[in-house]
Amino acid sequence: MASYLSTKHFVGAPSSSDGPARLGSLQSPRMLPSPSLQLPARRSQCKRLEIQASGSTYGTYFRVTTFGESHGGGVGCVIDGCPPRLPLSEADMQVDLDRRRPGQSRITTPRKETDTCKIASGIADGLTTGSPIKVEVPNTDQRGHDYSEMSQAYRPSHADATYDFKYGVRSVQGGGRSSARETIGRVAAGAVAKKILKQYAGTEILSYVSQVHNVVLPENLVDIETVTLDQIESNIVRCPNPEYAEKMITAIDAVRVRGDSVGGVVTCIVRNVPRGLGSPVFDKLEAELAKAAMSLPATKGFEFGSGFAGTFMTGSEHNDEFYMDEQGRIRTKTNRSGGIQGGISNGETINMRIAFKPTSTISTSKALIQVLIKGQELQNVLKLGYFILDIELERARKQNTVTRDKHDTELIARGRHDPCVVPRAVPMVEAMIALVLVDQLMAQYAQCMLFPINPALQEPLELPKSEQAQIPL
Repeated sequence: MASYLSTKHFVGAPSSSDGPARLGSLQSPRMLPSPSLQLPARRSQCKRLEIQASGSTYGTYFRVTTFGESHGGGVGCVIDGCPPRLPLSEADMQVDLDRRRPGQSRITTPRKETDTCKIASGIADGLTTGSPIKVEVPNTDQRGHDYSEMSQAYRPSHADATYDFKYGVRSVQGGGRSSARETIGRVAAGAVAKKILKQYAGTEILSYVSQVHNVVLPENLVDIETVTLDQIESNIVRCPNPEYAEKMITAIDAVRVRGDSVGGVVTCIVRNVPRGLGSPVFDKLEAELAKAAMSLPATKGFEFGSGFAGTFMTGSEHNDEFYMDEQGRIRTKTNRSGGIQGGISNGETINMRIAFKPTSTISTSKALIQVLIKGQELQNVLKLGYFILDIELERARKQNTVTRDKHDTELIARGRHDPCVVPRAVPMVEAMIALVLVDQLMAQYAQCMLFPINPALQEPLELPKSEQAQIPL
């Protein structure tokens, strides 16, 4: 019993009953292991004291850990579990990082960052080695002084207060880890995941903006089976329909010039999904996708398939009837299930929608005027006019809050922020969905593909070699 109680101490902590001799050599027979001492049990007991609650790592087989803060030296990620011999370079990641970077258009934050990535490990002769891949992106346009007021007062609807509640300390500049700049590591890792999925299974992930504030893109205006990346990237708001793209841009401009913000919705589709991804009961595919998507900053809602609209239907209306296609594959006539049934992918296109709230920090007029002048949207206006506008907007944008020492106050938040986050959230959503699917692909391979499949019921996860050869590296 005494030996069992001694395991109650933290690892490495001396017991009061052991005395100083426990830290030195075993000089007394009393210190030698007795037959009743169960060393394996001690190790097991100590293991219970381990704490894994950092929240910066996602994945089981394809594991990604992000690091860095908004106004620190840089941000990035470490990818562990990437298969070896995958052709990979910085260029593969830079495409999506450029889609995510700030300052890319007038409807995004004016912060100027190139977000140029560097692979520091895990690559040899242009191929992954199977060892951890470290990706680094330096911060070059920090303005920590913009956040001096926020060191004393909490910004409404930000993570400032809750980080203090949890940790008792926080990084004030830019929100630290709660900043959307943390997502750079996710996007870099997601680019690798997307490449694996495309090369191995032919899976394609696309996202686009389907709503900005009260401008809603009707679902029947986008064919999710044929929409292309070029169509999505043809405008600054990333909506594949030109007419509604202009309406969305106008809606963002309207709040941007007032120093305010709006939210929106990103729709994500996944084509050519292998069947069998996801596991019952607690690891259902839609549950993993929801967790990943909702881990992104500013997310407020997630739905897939028919979503909440399905609650207005009867079972006979909602059911997806099966049929045999021309290739002899079991398919569904409709896709209200969103490509997932029973928590497992059925091979149909997965479709989901992620809601993003309005940006919590709303601009002061000083920052606003600088943006307008830079964009040449105000010309030949008297300086007095600037001054009057500045006073009026500062008065309108003050918000009630409290200080860290618990006093009521007013705050005018400063810094550079997006008037609407959804255009830049598009590659972030794609990245998180890719991280889920590549992890689930590896899980399915590990559990269900070690022995020959049942060809009457199952399909290979891998594309035929002839089709793989046609995919550009």
